[in-house]
Amino acid sequence: MPEPVHALVPRLRAICGDDGVISDTAQRRTYESDALTYHAEVPGVVVLPTSAEQVADVVRLCADSGVPFVPRGAGTGLSAGALPRGDGVLITTSRMRRIIDIDIGNECAVVEPGVANLDITRAVAPHGYYYAPDPSSQQVCSVGGNVAENSGGAHCLKYGFTVNHVLGLRIVTPRGEIVRLGGTAPDAPGYDLIGAFVGSEGTLGIATEVTVRLTRAPQRVNTVLAAFETMDAGGAAVSAIIAAGVLPAAVEMMDALSIEAAEQAVACDYPAGAGAVLIVELDGPAADVEAYATVVERLCREAGAFEIRAADDPAERARIWKGRKSAFAAVGRISPAYIVQDGVVPRTALPDVLRRIAELSARSGIRVANVFHAGDGNLHPLVLFDDAQPGAAERAAEVSGTILDLCIEHGGSITGEHGVGVDKACQMPAMFGPADLDTFDRFRRAFDPQGIANPEKLLPTPRLCGERPAVRKGEHPLVTEGAAELF
Repeated sequence: MPEPVHALVPRLRAICGDDGVISDTAQRRTYESDALTYHAEVPGVVVLPTSAEQVADVVRLCADSGVPFVPRGAGTGLSAGALPRGDGVLITTSRMRRIIDIDIGNECAVVEPGVANLDITRAVAPHGYYYAPDPSSQQVCSVGGNVAENSGGAHCLKYGFTVNHVLGLRIVTPRGEIVRLGGTAPDAPGYDLIGAFVGSEGTLGIATEVTVRLTRAPQRVNTVLAAFETMDAGGAAVSAIIAAGVLPAAVEMMDALSIEAAEQAVACDYPAGAGAVLIVELDGPAADVEAYATVVERLCREAGAFEIRAADDPAERARIWKGRKSAFAAVGRISPAYIVQDGVVPRTALPDVLRRIAELSARSGIRVANVFHAGDGNLHPLVLFDDAQPGAAERAAEVSGTILDLCIEHGGSITGEHGVGVDKACQMPAMFGPADLDTFDRFRRAFDPQGIANPEKLLPTPRLCGERPAVRKGEHPLVTEGAAELF
C-alpha cells in the first residue's frame, strides 16, 4: 500500500530543506493548477529542489513509498499537464535556473529546467545568437516545461518546435536514476530517446539539464501587419503567400473578437474595423527579406487588405506583435473565464474549419475568439464562458471538444504545441486505435513500471474520463484573503 503523502514530509525536508517543502494548505493552493485554471486540484505536498541530485532523491522516495509525483515548471502550461494530485508530490523545478554553459563554438547552451525561455536569448544575444522556440509566454515559461510539452510558438513555421532544438538531456527517471541522453553532437546514434522524451509531459521522468541548439541571429527582420474585412480574405492571403514559395518565420492571424480583447488590454492600435489581422514576419539576409516583403505586401493587397503596415525597427516590430503576444491573457478582459484550445488542421482546411467554428458558436450561444498560427494550421480557439452561470463551464467544454473533433475530421490533430495533459486525454482514442494506445502505454511502463510519473496525463484512464477533477468556482481563496490580486 502507498504511504500517505503527508508521512513523507519530514523525509522531503531532509532532502530539500525546510524552505524547499510546502505543506501549508493555503500555500499549496498556489499550485492547484497550471495556466488552464479550468482544472484544479490542491497538491498533497510541494517540493522545490535546487539540484538534479535532490530531484533524484525525491523521486526515489516516491518510488519506494508508492506515491505519485507530478513535475511542474513555471505553471504556464495550457493543457493541465501539471495538474497536481491530492495524494502526490508536486516537484517544481522553478528554483533550478542556472545557465550552466554557453558554447558558441558548438552553437549550444546548457541550462537548468527553471531557466526562462527568453533568458537564453538574452544571454547569447551579445554573441549574435538566439534561442528560436518562442511560446507567447516566453518571458516566463521555463525550458523544462517547454521540453515536457514540446512547446512551439509563433516562429515554429520556419524553425520548428522545442524537439528540433534540444541536443541533449540529463533526466531523472521514474525510478530515481540520473541518465544522460544525447549531448552536443548534432545527431547521436541509436534510438531517438530525446525525441521520445521531449513532449512526453513528465510521464517518462524529469529533465534536470537541457542542452539547447542556438540559432544565429538573422541579418534583417521585417514584420508586416495586414488588416482584412473577413477571416476568409486573410486566409486567402496566407495561401497565396505559401503558394508563392515564400517561407516566413511566422504567419499569425487574429479575428475581430480577439482584436477587441487585445485593444482593451494593451491598446495595440490595430486598424479599426478589421475582421481579421494577419502578421507576417520575414527574416534572413537583407536582400531576401526586402524582396519577400514586397511579395507579401502585394499578395495581401490582392487578397483584399485595406491597410498594411511594415516595420524593421525592433521597437516598431514589438508594437505590431504586442496584441498577438498578449491575446490569451487579454481575453480575460471580455470574458470571466475561457478555455484555450490547440487543434491543428491542414492549411487548406482553415477556411472550412473556421466557418464551422463560427456556426458552432452561433448555434451554442458560446463566443469563440480565434488566435492562431495560420502558416501551419495550428488553431488556438478561445472558448468564452461565465463560470458563475450554472452549466456554462460544461457547455464550453462541449464546444471545445467539438472543435477538436472538427480538427480530426479534417485530417488534423488535437494538439499542436500545448500538449494533451488532462484536458485532452479522453480524446486520444479519437486519433489513435486501441493497439496504438496500448503501444504508448507499454512504452511508458518501460520507463515507469509503477505508474507514478505524472499519472492520468497524456493517455486516457477510467478515472480521468469518468470523473473530472474539481473545477474551481468563484473567487480564488488567496484573493479573498487579500494575498493576491485578480486583474
